[in-house]
Amino acid sequence: MWEAQYYTTIVPTLITSGGLGTMGFSLPAAIGAKFAKPDSEVWVVVGDGGFQMTMSELATIVQEKISVKIAIINNGYLGMVRQWQEFFYDKRYVATPLVAPDFAALANAFGIRGERVTKRGEVVPIIQSARESSETVLIDFRVEQEDSVYPMVAAGASLNDMIRRPNNPLVETRQSHRATEEHANTCRLRRKQARRAQSRRFLARRLAINIDSLTVGPTRMKKSRE
Repeated sequence: MWEAQYYTTIVPTLITSGGLGTMGFSLPAAIGAKFAKPDSEVWVVVGDGGFQMTMSELATIVQEKISVKIAIINNGYLGMVRQWQEFFYDKRYVATPLVAPDFAALANAFGIRGERVTKRGEVVPIIQSARESSETVLIDFRVEQEDSVYPMVAAGASLNDMIRRPNNPLVETRQSHRATEEHANTCRLRRKQARRAQSRRFLARRLAINIDSLTVGPTRMKKSRE
């Protein structure tokens, strides 16, 4: 999604799963694109979670002797799910932190050139070097772990409640995080109010009950027999 937003292609040849959550799509899709356009430069832009779904296709690349460039955006998480857990579940990260192999070493094991980028100043030289190579190159980009994809719309919210990227596109400050959390709290409250209103309509329609007129008293617990 970052690639679709921030990278401008001279020829519109972006192949995407369309946001359908098909993790593992990009590497096999790139192999197919290379077979279809053998003289074109083909890049894979993929997260570390998605890459692990089909990383065995590195063997296909070697076996078929094709050249693709692989850019892994490695944040150590299942990023899109992690983002929802951060915004709406108070950073209760469950099943989203990832254990991953050394991707550069994995590429080397297949006889593919593997590189690792950990500093911003290394990005352009590595990409230029990869583009000049006639062979497959895998680049492991180690990125900020809790950066997020914007804009996003919370579940149950309307489009005018869209959460947009903070003013600084590179560094999300504590202030911007607080603003995002406040927005998320507002969305949670609206969803709660919507569910309550839906319950009222259901009871009024099916049971002819006005939920606002109901009173709830203390519950009496029966004493267990000794």
